[in-house]
Amino acid sequence: MADEIAALISSIGLPTEAVIVLCIMAVIIVGAIVVIITSRPILDIYPYLNPSARVRARKGRLFDEKQIGELVDSNDIVEVENYLKGSPDYADALEDYPLDKALDVKGAETYDFVARLAPKEVKDSFVVMAKKTDINNIKSLIIAKDMGLGVDETRDLLIPYGSLYETIDSLADSDNITDIVAGLDTTEYASALEDALPKYEDTGMVLPFEAALDNYYLDRLLGSSDVPADENRQIIYSYVGTKVDVANLKLIIRAKEDGLNYEAISPYILEKGYQLRDWKLKDLMESNDVAGVISGLEGTKYAEVLVDALSQYNEDGSVAIFERTLDIYLAEHAKTLANKKPLGVGPIIGYLSQKETEIKNLKIIARAKREMGFPTSKIMGMLI
Repeated sequence: MADEIAALISSIGLPTEAVIVLCIMAVIIVGAIVVIITSRPILDIYPYLNPSARVRARKGRLFDEKQIGELVDSNDIVEVENYLKGSPDYADALEDYPLDKALDVKGAETYDFVARLAPKEVKDSFVVMAKKTDINNIKSLIIAKDMGLGVDETRDLLIPYGSLYETIDSLADSDNITDIVAGLDTTEYASALEDALPKYEDTGMVLPFEAALDNYYLDRLLGSSDVPADENRQIIYSYVGTKVDVANLKLIIRAKEDGLNYEAISPYILEKGYQLRDWKLKDLMESNDVAGVISGLEGTKYAEVLVDALSQYNEDGSVAIFERTLDIYLAEHAKTLANKKPLGVGPIIGYLSQKETEIKNLKIIARAKREMGFPTSKIMGMLI
């Protein structure tokens, strides 16, 4: 074999030294290719190692079914507060704020935490989610001014989080809503608020402001991941897209319960959904009633979960069953996505969704415990 190789080298006419150099270079190139191929998965995973570890640590502090059950079984709101004061995740907030505000503070803190730790390639979506705090504070400010609340009462409604908190807090003593809109003219929400102002002046209702802010938020959220270049961004796109669809469906169903037509609903819908595209949303808004909306979803993943809720709606006439069903679907969808990418964005989505659900459930429990004799079985039926 050696003689054959030597003969081949001689036939080529290259010096033996040159052939050796070429062989070494070939080995180096092949080795580099092997290193790149084998290290690529590690490079993809590396940005998520620290964020995943941090959210997993927090995930360990989430309430399990047994703890939620103990809260449901508590005698009154005082017991609920005392129970939460024993939790390291809520004790600090409850030292400074009443229960409802403390829960909102923990929600805002969670969005802020996730937005700060998310890797660069998926950061935009979590940053947009964190803007929900600013949007809710602007809504609270406008509603408080519309109700004629004083400065201190208004500030009690604000959550001390978000990039605009100081600006919004400084507007608590504004004379009217027009001054609030003017005071926010240098923020990203200026255009949405200015467009809603004439509608408010015509109707005297703050709903146009709320709808404009919600549409702005949902549009930014959907746009934050609309170019899913890799699996992590594809998962983010599915998660935020489903959030947008759920928000649209909740609004359409509630509007149909109130007997509103397409013209009345369309200004408040983001007609740029995820699975529910603009033509489908238009069909749903043109439905005659709630049952028509559900039947109009045939062929979508939402039909499967909402059809079962229709029978209960027909019995009690409350659209709350649809909203709860959609919240459960979103939570389950997030869980599925989290399991898809356990070494990527999965743990971040999983933790955020579970924390959102926990806070919603704690609010449900707190609201129920304020009513004397509220049935435990009914509370369980309301939980997500």
